[in-house]
Amino acid sequence: MRIALGIEYDGSRFCGWQSQPSGCGVQDVLETAVAAMAGMPVRLSAAGRTDTGNQTMLQVVHFDAPVDRPLNAWVRGVNSHLAAAVRVLWACEVDAAFHARFSARRRSYQYLLLNQPVAPALMHGRAGWFHQPLDLQAMRAAAQFLLGEHDFSAFRAAECQAKSPVKSLFQADISRQGSALLFEFSAGAFLHHQVRNMVGALVYVGKGSHPPGWMAELLASRDRTLAPPTFAPDGLYLSGVDYDPAFGLPQLQRRLAEYAVPSG
Repeated sequence: MRIALGIEYDGSRFCGWQSQPSGCGVQDVLETAVAAMAGMPVRLSAAGRTDTGNQTMLQVVHFDAPVDRPLNAWVRGVNSHLAAAVRVLWACEVDAAFHARFSARRRSYQYLLLNQPVAPALMHGRAGWFHQPLDLQAMRAAAQFLLGEHDFSAFRAAECQAKSPVKSLFQADISRQGSALLFEFSAGAFLHHQVRNMVGALVYVGKGSHPPGWMAELLASRDRTLAPPTFAPDGLYLSGVDYDPAFGLPQLQRRLAEYAVPSG
């Protein structure tokens, strides 16, 4: 039977999701743990790749189980073979038509940025940081220009392997609690480093280097060299993947508000 898993992991402990010859990928350690429960090698497919340093609150993967096991075995049993930096949150039997990557309708990311004079110690590696005061309303206005279907070449990493730079952005929200700014983005798919590049551009608007309308100009330019540097990976979280409710997955989204995040 085909099994879907919801997982979370600390990206700073791995070299990204994808399997590597050195075995440093999240995929490597998770496949080893699942194989320990299955009694034979198992290959996992994920909703999307994450890079080194990217945190994940909810990644969805699937595999075809070679043996029959209770669903709890794919959670507690697999977790017993994993290091503390990665955990299976839930397991669900799904139809054979389900595919973690190709059945996904949209992906969601959150970026946590601490806007305070001194770099955080307790949240080091868990949040981005910017020392100058940022104008929340200006950034919110700029973010609206990103919504919809656009050519996002100005926010695309040079090593991006996507076939097309045209993507549809459904959500671009920014909220503040104390010194913590939370950026929330949702799209059918993202280009490599797109979220971090959008955050970097929004920070430039927030600090007053450009007016909100500059975001539309940057987007229309399709020129990565005109955009600010890629923002740090520390505060980037894959927060969920959306699927058709017919697949019956138990949880598709998580928010940083579920965690004890210092508000400054």
